[in-house]
Amino acid sequence: MKKILLVDDDKDFLIQKKFELEQEEYLVETCSESGEAIEHIKRFTPDLVILDLIMEEQDSGFVLSYLIKKENRELPIIMVTSVTQLTGIDFQAIMENEREWIKADIILTKPVRTDQLVSEIKRMVKD
Repeated sequence: MKKILLVDDDKDFLIQKKFELEQEEYLVETCSESGEAIEHIKRFTPDLVILDLIMEEQDSGFVLSYLIKKENRELPIIMVTSVTQLTGIDFQAIMENEREWIKADIILTKPVRTDQLVSEIKRMVKD
């Protein structure tokens, strides 16, 4: 069973996505703060991390992605965000120079459909 760490300060998002991903037979643990997530990664050793961009600070997701990749470049990260809806700024992690500073492997816009999220997880985490 593949393990996913889900990090978001939106409790409703955590509850909903945890339930949906567990229905897809993933083992899911959640955190609501980036500092908590770093400690959780050490104990839980996830196969993939899904995290929000804006949590405690405007750039918490960027910082958390950076710290995760600094420790384990191979750990896949999916960043989910509503920043495009809030600001009109469209973040992508498609080009090499974008991945260089964003550090997330994929960026998805909230609301994230479960089928889309599961498809990306399966693509990134092979059995």
